[in-house]
Amino acid sequence: MGRTQVSDGLLRGVDRAAFATAFAGRLRRAGVPAGLTEAGDFVRALGVWTPGETTALYWAARISFVRRHADLAAFDRVFAAVFADAPPLPLTRVAAPPGARDDVHLPVPADTDDTGDGGGLPWATLPAPVAVAEPSDAGVRLPERRPSALAGLADRPFEDLDGAQLELLGEALREAVARWPSRRTRRHAVGPAGRRVALRPTIARARRTAWEPVEVVRERPVRRPRRVVLLCDVSESMRAQAHAYLHLLRAFAVAADAEVFAFATTLTRLTVALRHTSASAAIAHASAAVTDRFGGTRIATNLRALLASPHGEAVRGAVVLIGSDGWDSDPPAELSAVMARLSRRAHRVVWLNPRAGAPGFAPLVAGMAAALPYCDRLLPAATFRDLLDAADQLQSVTCTEGRKRLTATPTPRIIA
Repeated sequence: MGRTQVSDGLLRGVDRAAFATAFAGRLRRAGVPAGLTEAGDFVRALGVWTPGETTALYWAARISFVRRHADLAAFDRVFAAVFADAPPLPLTRVAAPPGARDDVHLPVPADTDDTGDGGGLPWATLPAPVAVAEPSDAGVRLPERRPSALAGLADRPFEDLDGAQLELLGEALREAVARWPSRRTRRHAVGPAGRRVALRPTIARARRTAWEPVEVVRERPVRRPRRVVLLCDVSESMRAQAHAYLHLLRAFAVAADAEVFAFATTLTRLTVALRHTSASAAIAHASAAVTDRFGGTRIATNLRALLASPHGEAVRGAVVLIGSDGWDSDPPAELSAVMARLSRRAHRVVWLNPRAGAPGFAPLVAGMAAALPYCDRLLPAATFRDLLDAADQLQSVTCTEGRKRLTATPTPRIIA
């Protein structure tokens, strides 16, 4: 590169940081890896030695920015494009003739071979201020505010929804139960926020300090997600709600690792089928697995079968959710006895009844009246909004407060 003489004020009045940043940006757009480290080296080089000629500035920039021989050609092109015809920054202001704009920061046209932002000398020139016309309000129409898809479906009965809408509601339910409460176990783990002193780790570390417990190790209880077991009634009286309840079961099976069952006259485990990655495929597999759907109902028999099966241990300490209208072919005394066993084994028992939200509802059905004294919550579940509220209730019902059973009285105590 030839030795070109320029004035001593080549960088007089120039912000070195802005200069280095703009030049590094041009180099990066040309393929030269010029980062903050290289730009900082260039600024420090200009701080200890201010070049008075283009050649000196070239070598200062080259030593600071070029790390590989392969980047030398790109660096030379960028430097030549920037400093080939760049005039020095005017140091004095000259009175402008009448009618002319008194602005020393004139725009410099960008080079044709570099179309990046900031053509010319970005540290010495500013773009010409151009007045932007304010937009007019004439002819502007405000968009019509409409409810979202979920808000429009929240209060519609399940029998009025198609498969795609139910799948959309299922995804929303899955997000609603993603943050499932945890329970405190008897195990402990080392943690800085623990309140108890972990004796074994503390003594083990005291061996390094002449058996002086200089470092005290603490431990805290291990918390695990509360187990949940769901049972869905798929009999004829629950035909309108069965498909939507399957989406609720899938949401808990995927997000809360729940055990889910469907029952009519027999009990069918759907945990594996509903954990399919595709919601439509999971519902199809679950529907095909239930061979006695839309038939009779034997709630007491199916609950007894669950407690006697190997999966009955999953009920111990879990939150049990039963979705049914309470119509049962078994005698109420049998349902009352099996519900008593279930309530003693489970942590909480919640009953979802699609008819509980109807005006004037009273749990006068024999099966519902027999099961009600052993339920911690009786919740309506006829719409998507009811299911979301039920998911919130299930998260709040896992607290460690004392159990408060409902009573089978003509005036129901429905908790919604």
